[in-house]
Amino acid sequence: MKKTLIDKIPNKVPQELKHLIAGADIYDSSSSPEARVYFIDRDGGYYLKCAKTGTLEKEAKMTQYFHSKNLGAEVLNYSSNDHDWLLTKAVVGKDCVDNEYLANPKRLYDTIATELRKLHEIDYSDCPVMNRTTEYLAKAENNYRTGNYDKSSFPDSFGYRSAEQAHEVLSAGKDALQSKVLLHGDYCLPNIILDNWKFSGFIDLDCAGVGDRHIDLFWGVWTLWFNLKTNQYRDRFLDAYGRDKVDEELIKVVAAAEVFG
Repeated sequence: MKKTLIDKIPNKVPQELKHLIAGADIYDSSSSPEARVYFIDRDGGYYLKCAKTGTLEKEAKMTQYFHSKNLGAEVLNYSSNDHDWLLTKAVVGKDCVDNEYLANPKRLYDTIATELRKLHEIDYSDCPVMNRTTEYLAKAENNYRTGNYDKSSFPDSFGYRSAEQAHEVLSAGKDALQSKVLLHGDYCLPNIILDNWKFSGFIDLDCAGVGDRHIDLFWGVWTLWFNLKTNQYRDRFLDAYGRDKVDEELIKVVAAAEVFG
């Protein structure tokens, strides 16, 4: 996880959080244009995320839920005014794009496949987001109709020649997607924290909820290609997860949804 030392946080920080920042080293740890993430180097570390008003409410809710299952960071504060602010305690360890883990890809993918299977077997009866699949499919359909189509981020094996072809695959297969497991929703290496190879927690849970396991399986396969620049560990990941729960055709359906953002 990259960290760039900065002089100050550019946006106006809520009054109740200023005591954390005063005198502490602050690092920009952002990875997307939608939100700014700041690491506050104090008391073991905090992460402070800033985004548009209303956009972090679900993430705050699901992060606290994962924390209640010993799967994620503790939420210390969420506020929504001119901006949304989400303060969490840092999860101990390093994310899975750290060189320590990337240097041993076989062990890494056995590890994250095993942890994903554990996540998918957790009791989700009290989850605050019970039908993530419906939300997921509605977003894909809306983006298709508004022309939001981009296959450039996906490996050739999941590519579609056109938006129409991807939508045909999605339309034909979407009814087979179910809501039967607790999802991370964006199961990529930067969002999985290990501490000396031991699972420590998940971060960035704005897409989490109860949904179809193949959404996480798709992202697990995708992150292999994206972060290691190879598909050679794809089968190893799915084997380690457990082929008894894997439907390759449904991974293709998820891929068709994902090209619509």
